[in-house]
Formats: sequence, structure tokens, C-alpha cells
Amino acid sequence: MVTAAPPLSAPARPHAPRPRFTAVRHLGPNWYGSVMGTAAVGTAGAALPVHVPGLRTVCAAVWALSLVLLAVLLTARVLHWTHHSDQARAHLRDPGAAPFYGCASMALLAVGGGALAVGRDWIGGPAALALDAVLFTAGTAVSLVAAVAVPYLMTVHHRIEPRQVTPVWLLPLVAPMVSAALGPALVRRLPAGQARETLLLGCAALFGLSLLAVLALLPLIMGRLLLAGPLPLALTPTLFLVLGPLGQSTTAVAALADAAPGAVPAPWASALGVCAVLYGVPVTGFALLWFAFAAAQTARAARRGMGFAMTWWAFTFPVGTCVTGASALARHTRLAAYEGLALALYAVLAAAWLAAAAHTVRGLLSGALLAAPRPAPAGPRPATVRTRSGAVR
Repeated sequence: MVTAAPPLSAPARPHAPRPRFTAVRHLGPNWYGSVMGTAAVGTAGAALPVHVPGLRTVCAAVWALSLVLLAVLLTARVLHWTHHSDQARAHLRDPGAAPFYGCASMALLAVGGGALAVGRDWIGGPAALALDAVLFTAGTAVSLVAAVAVPYLMTVHHRIEPRQVTPVWLLPLVAPMVSAALGPALVRRLPAGQARETLLLGCAALFGLSLLAVLALLPLIMGRLLLAGPLPLALTPTLFLVLGPLGQSTTAVAALADAAPGAVPAPWASALGVCAVLYGVPVTGFALLWFAFAAAQTARAARRGMGFAMTWWAFTFPVGTCVTGASALARHTRLAAYEGLALALYAVLAAAWLAAAAHTVRGLLSGALLAAPRPAPAGPRPATVRTRSGAVR
């Protein structure tokens, strides 16, 4: 008798490894904005030209929170690039996400500057100086890379339509200005002579690099708003990003003037002191104009149902730069008007931070903020028509 051979079983397929750390798969570089906004509350409060009882202790606590947030976020981003590199590369290919890589450098710089401004109350002067030196060096290096690499990607690899122009494009260009504003605090910690002058003039070069790049981009942003209408509701808060280079440049010029004595010859130091006022006063005037414009656009978006998004953090750190800018003008002009302006803007900053932080914590607990983005609806996009009255249909 011949018996049939048993059927050959198909070879077992190896199980595909389950992805690890899926919670950080959709963690974008825009999350650095939460670190920047938190650090801004601490540093801006410490820079106020008037004494508020207990405020410095609160500012030190908020700065400590920003340090913890930075450590957690850097760890999460390392996991993101290690285990979800495809998604990380997709962010670089996305013209809406790539500019947020400028926030990485600004988060490092903001926490480092806060260490020297207010963090030293808790960790001591030597530790604060060491932390600031490390974060300033790393943040400045990243800011220069971002200022070149992101525009390069956008011009060579991205395909951008005029309606896609947003204030988010400013982020990698503003990053060197943050270095220019925070670097002078380290000048006096260096040996007199070449070291001090090199750092001071290096910060001045970073100031010019950022300022001219921003001035080249601002007309595109304003032109897009005038010709294509308001931004989408979720992007409306990014209008406040324009305040960043305005307030930060005012802060930078004043900081350069403060650090100049003992670093450069006397005539140059005196000239920088004059520039701090001649530059800061008109730029602050334009910042107030833009603040009113952005606030009106935000109120319009709120009436139309603008919900929370991570773009709400744009309400925080740009306003913080205006607080430090107004505080610097109050110090250089001794005018009570700038003291009052700094206090009023700081109240706006504190309220915006509380709102953004509360919604972010709620979104993290619910998992909504780390979920995959919803796919765009299929079918043709509805046409947008601008009527004679200026309304958008």
C-alpha cells in the first residue's frame, strides 16, 4: 500500500516587530514652542522694571518647569528620530512643519538664558553659568543650521503655493536673534580683551543676519494676508509670531548696549546706547500696531469657532519678547510709560500661558494631541472667492 505523503506546511512567516514608542510617532518640532513659552514667563518676569513681591520666586519655579520640559522633550525627540525616522523625515519634507525646527534652538537658548536670569536663585551662580554656556553654544549652532537648512529645503525640495505663506516661516530666521539677545549676558563672564569683544560683535552679527532675513520675509506675509485673505482658523495665532523678531531685536540692541562698556572702546559703547533707544522706540511702536492687528484677527477667528491647537503657544513667547523689549526701553529711557507697557504685556503673557498650558495638559491626558492627524477630505477643495467687500466665501 502506498500512503500519500502529508502535505507540506507553509513556512511560518516571521512576525513583524511591533513599533515601539508609538506615543511619540506624531510628535512634531512645534512642541518646542511649549518650552519657549514657559521659559518666557520666567525670564520676562525677571526682567520687569518694577518690583512685584513674590514674582521672582514664581519666575524661578516656572523656569525650573521649562528646564524639565526641555529635558523630557529632547528625550522624546531622540526616541522619535530613533524609532520613527520615516515620520521625522516627513516633517522635514512638509513646508508647514519644517520651519518649526527653528524652535529647537530657541528652546535651548530660552532655557539657558533663564538659568542666568532667574534660575541661579535655585541652582546657584556657577551651575547657572555653566548651563547657560552649554545651552547658548548648542542653541546658537542649531539656530545657524536651521536658518540655512530650512530655507534651503523650502526653495529646493518643497513645492509651495502663495496661499501657504504663513508667519511660521519666520521661526528659523528669528532663532539667531535670540542668540543675539541672550549672548551679551555672557560677555562680562569672559576675560577682558579679545574674548569679550569677539562675543559682543558676534552677537551683533547674529542680530544683522536675523534682522535682514526677517525684513525680506515680512512683505511676503503681509502680501499673502492682503491678497489671499485671513489665515485658516487654526493658524490665526501664528500672526503673533511677527512680534518675535520685533521684541527680540529691541531686547538685543539694549543687551548689546548694556554689555558694551569694557568690551569695546568707549565711543562704540556710547553709540550702542543711543541705538538702543533710536531703534527700540519705533520698532516697539510697530510691534504695538501688529499686536492690535493680530488680536483683531484672533477675535474674528474665535467668533468663527477657532479651537485649541498647539499654535496657541504663539500667544506666549512672542509677547514675552515684547515684555523684555519694553523693560529694556524703560531701563534706558526711564519713562514710566514703558514700565506700564511692560507690566500690561506681562499680564497678557501670563494669561496666554495659563490658557495654552491648561489646554495642552488636557490634550495630553486625552491623547488627542499625540494622535495621528486626520486625513484631508477627499474630493475637490471648495473654491474661495473674494468679493468686492473683501469677504471670503
